[in-house]
Amino acid sequence: MSSPGEFYKSLPPISKAYGTLCLLATLGAQLQLYDKSSIELDYRYVIYRYQVWRLITSLFFLGGFSINFGIRLLMIARYGVQLEKGPFDRRTADFLWMMIFGALTLLVLSLIPGFGTPFLGISLVFMLLYVWSREFPNAAINIYGLVTLKAFYLPWAMLALDVIFGSKIMPDLLGIVAGHLYYFLTVLHPLAGGKNILKTPMWVNRLVARWRIGAQPIVRARAQPESERSTSGAFRGRSYRLSD
Repeated sequence: MSSPGEFYKSLPPISKAYGTLCLLATLGAQLQLYDKSSIELDYRYVIYRYQVWRLITSLFFLGGFSINFGIRLLMIARYGVQLEKGPFDRRTADFLWMMIFGALTLLVLSLIPGFGTPFLGISLVFMLLYVWSREFPNAAINIYGLVTLKAFYLPWAMLALDVIFGSKIMPDLLGIVAGHLYYFLTVLHPLAGGKNILKTPMWVNRLVARWRIGAQPIVRARAQPESERSTSGAFRGRSYRLSD
């Protein structure tokens, strides 16, 4: 079994960076190094006081130290890492673009009355969970040793558990909406004969290359097993292994 240090070093770059920033954001608030209200998303401060950092900092706060915080961090370490090592293997720029698109989508959704939430970190984690559930729809997931279900249903099961335990439903819903929008534009729409209108911009590829973050994108053709082809569209996914 690897040590915590070895495990941390083995994590892919984007998931590792995001999880680390989320941990530092919560740790800083817990140690009272800053007031968490100074990093929450409030468009009044962004527009009238030019506090544009709120558009970014609100994406990294997952709440105070608690069981829920630990679960969100583990979701990044498991589902984010499996995405980056599986469907996005050697496609660091594409994975970074997915995160950027998700963040931008959440910021836009937060402008809609009734959809606003002060912190978007949980929503971005839920977006990762949703995309993972669509990429590995038939993986068996055991929830707290009580029930086993297909990964396709996991986001909705986690949302239901959050409601039962008294957490707000809106952050989870925003993440599911952002995740579905990304998956529809990049996978479902092209599979239906449409054009992929959400290709990774060149500036993202250049950023990854300039800072030598992970690997450069490599287009791979992966054959789908016959069993996956016969599965209904809702459970399609892209047939990747969970061995990583």
